[in-house]
Amino acid sequence: MPCMDTVSANLTHHFLIAMPCMFDPHFARSLTYIAEHNEQGALGVIVNRPLDMTLGTLFERVELGLESSGFDEQPVYFGGPVQTDRGFVLHRPSGEWHSTLRVNDEVGLTSSRDILQAIGSKGEPHEVLVSLGFSAWAAGQLEQELADNAWLTIPADMSIVFGVPPEQRLSAALQKLGIDLTQLSEVAGHA
Repeated sequence: MPCMDTVSANLTHHFLIAMPCMFDPHFARSLTYIAEHNEQGALGVIVNRPLDMTLGTLFERVELGLESSGFDEQPVYFGGPVQTDRGFVLHRPSGEWHSTLRVNDEVGLTSSRDILQAIGSKGEPHEVLVSLGFSAWAAGQLEQELADNAWLTIPADMSIVFGVPPEQRLSAALQKLGIDLTQLSEVAGHA
């Protein structure tokens, strides 16, 4: 596997796979989608940590109608420890919403209410992952964590996010690397 220069690597539209030595309970055994990574830091959402809440319940709490079928029983996710009282929608296609971080032509991360209204009334965008909270790293922080062997990285595959059950997403991402979770050591080493 080629060595990645963690100082200059842009991990936008990549997955972070928590190594077994990750002791932070927010990120242990997590698969995180990075929506933005630049010199100011990084931002993403954990995509394999469903909460004990459905979209139906969330829509009731924010007093929005959910007339579209197929969304009511979808789980809401713990996206990370930052702003856990706010909702964030990872979606495909990226579309045009009031407050969207456009990751690429395919994917967006939106925090405005208009996307929830569109999901509730039109069922669009159809591919969504709704989280409470997000994950963020200050300038240089993610690069340091990568140097400390806290994460594996892989280009994101949105079919894992939108087509694989949450409990299988971490293993599915590891399989893209040809790794089984049981093969990962809890001890980090440096050559």
